[in-house]
Amino acid sequence: MSQAAGSAEESPKGSLKGSVKASTFVYPWDVNGDPEAAARIAGLGVRQTTLASAYHSTRALTPRHPRHRIVTARHAAVLYPPGPRWEGRRLRPYAAGDWAPGDAYGQAAGSLAEAGLDVHTWVVLAHNSRMGEEFPNTSVVNAYGDRYPWAPCIAQPDTRAYLIDLAVEAAVRPGASGTELESLGWYGLAHLHAHDKTAGVALGDAGQYLMSLCFCPSCRDGYTQRGLAPDELAASVRRALEPVWRGEAPTGAWEAVEKLLGAELATATRAWRDSVARSLQTETVAAVRAAAPDGFQILLHADPASYHVGANVGVDPAHILSVADGVVVPCAGGPELLTPFAEQAVERSVLAANFPVVSGMGGSPGTLAEDVARAVERGATEVRLYHAGLASDEDLSLVAEALARLG
Repeated sequence: MSQAAGSAEESPKGSLKGSVKASTFVYPWDVNGDPEAAARIAGLGVRQTTLASAYHSTRALTPRHPRHRIVTARHAAVLYPPGPRWEGRRLRPYAAGDWAPGDAYGQAAGSLAEAGLDVHTWVVLAHNSRMGEEFPNTSVVNAYGDRYPWAPCIAQPDTRAYLIDLAVEAAVRPGASGTELESLGWYGLAHLHAHDKTAGVALGDAGQYLMSLCFCPSCRDGYTQRGLAPDELAASVRRALEPVWRGEAPTGAWEAVEKLLGAELATATRAWRDSVARSLQTETVAAVRAAAPDGFQILLHADPASYHVGANVGVDPAHILSVADGVVVPCAGGPELLTPFAEQAVERSVLAANFPVVSGMGGSPGTLAEDVARAVERGATEVRLYHAGLASDEDLSLVAEALARLG
């Protein structure tokens, strides 16, 4: 494991003063064209920015920008000019349009560095609706035959090669001293889709897992290698979901999946998916490490339950902390998810607690100091703030006050 620059080794884990480095997420369009943006972000008291270099489609508010108030990123794209490695390849990243022209990432990174901020890349990987629309066969296919165009199947060899090369190129940008890799694993049903109408039935953990199982040709081959008949498995998954559609889904975590699908089938599907995600994560981190300068910090956005899917991918805490420098852990609902990582952390592991600080999006900047203190008690060594570009002036003022209190 590399010696992660700026990680919180200076003070004993659990101490607060001087021990927690804060970074805020930023988009290039928050900075480019606004001559005051970089200094304003530095004035919050953060030491680092996590700047998007490859990102999915979004519609974002820019409440202080002198030239615009809404930015619409129409499709997943890299926010810099893609390099020659992609020539002649079927799967390749898309260049951004007018929302991030040219080397938007590089321009923003330069401004932030001039303001005295460390810059790390923010790379979104297995989440790409445009790729799924143009190449439908790359998508996750559920047990009913429905495709999820936003969710590339990470078991497919071509998709894996694309994701690894994208991670290398988008992570190791000029001047970056680290990266945070989002969606480096299974994506599934859950998706912040425009005009989403999928909340009519409460799926719970079990329903989300069963609806996220993939039955594309690569996954069918994988099930076969583990002694499962794919068509019979798909039928079993559909039967297991019947109570969910009736509103009778069992509560609980993995045990609810076992109750619906049966322990043997549940264990077999999880073994396949865990092995696919684990090998992709290992290969990707190794490839980024090989391309990066010494001291380059590599973190994954992660959840400690390996069967979970989404932007914060499910991982095995012991494994991921043996290959990456650390993890970024969602803490909006409390710091509990930090504990399984803290139990497996080694001396220099980075455990970054991620807090939303945009009040209009459910964040709580007014309680940030107390939330960070609780996270540090659970083992957090760094803090991530989502998101300096989206937050109101009042939210940013509360963030600055909290970081000043934290020293």
